[in-house]
Amino acid sequence: MKLNTAKICALLLISVMLMSCRGQKSEKPPIHPQLNMDFQERFNAQQENRFFADGRSMRMPVEGTVARGQLRHDTALYEGVDETGEYTNEIPFDITESFLYRGQDMYQVYCQMCHGGTGNGQGIIMTGGYGYVPAPTFHREASYDMPDGEIYSAIAYGIRNMPGYASQIKVEDRWAIVAYVRALQRSQNVPESEMEQYDVDLAQLLQEDEARRAREAELAEQRAAARGEEEISAERGEQLVVRNACNACHSDDGTRLVGPTFKDLYGAERNFTDGTSAIADEEYLIESIVEPGAKIVEGYDNVMAPYDYLSDGELQSIVEYIKTLSDN
Repeated sequence: MKLNTAKICALLLISVMLMSCRGQKSEKPPIHPQLNMDFQERFNAQQENRFFADGRSMRMPVEGTVARGQLRHDTALYEGVDETGEYTNEIPFDITESFLYRGQDMYQVYCQMCHGGTGNGQGIIMTGGYGYVPAPTFHREASYDMPDGEIYSAIAYGIRNMPGYASQIKVEDRWAIVAYVRALQRSQNVPESEMEQYDVDLAQLLQEDEARRAREAELAEQRAAARGEEEISAERGEQLVVRNACNACHSDDGTRLVGPTFKDLYGAERNFTDGTSAIADEEYLIESIVEPGAKIVEGYDNVMAPYDYLSDGELQSIVEYIKTLSDN
């Protein structure tokens, strides 16, 4: 019994002694049997390296270096252009049902708020009065003729006021959006002869469309009646130009932007890409706002979206403002 007690006391004493060593610093290096790369021969960021004449240890990669997994040799796939630099007119993926649904999902996340659910350019951002440059509709001749690679390029790298989404949308998903845009275009232009092949009541669809148009016309008349006599003034026109972001593409001081300047525009002769010309009077200016693709001025592209939602008073006010910028 005494022996066991002695052993227990000895163990307790040893335990106390070991515990008393906790927290004490040692001047000896720690035991480190496996050094791995803790003491590798390398240079830290911005550290001097006398091996090179400029003394820099941080060197530019050798020309032509490509990071693993970042090889982009297939320009048709990654850039939407062929070896000559022209936009491709073919989607480099099989157009399956799942592929189109993937495009729809991505379109609804990144595109619908501006371009609208049907691609008509009437998304909530465009119709909410936020002052953004209107997004173009996909249902116009210029969009129909646009190569698939050009649509892909706009998604990846942006175009005009639209930012690029290369950092947010994967390559395959960009092409899926292109495919879905083509599906939207086709859905809005299906001929009756083709629709008759399916179980569709065309008469009912036409009747519903006529009813919808009638309701829209009635609402437009009600809004016009509620507004009463609209104010027409250059001051209101200037406010409308700012509100609708017209000054993002048209300067008021003669500076060349995406579209022709408003400076000295009224009363000036305009030469068009089809070889014709006209004087920029009130009728021409209103037509250019409502139907910008009707006459394209030489030296400019057909990229302006129609502002056909503006009322007569608003259109006339913008014209009055443009008149103040001209000495003609």
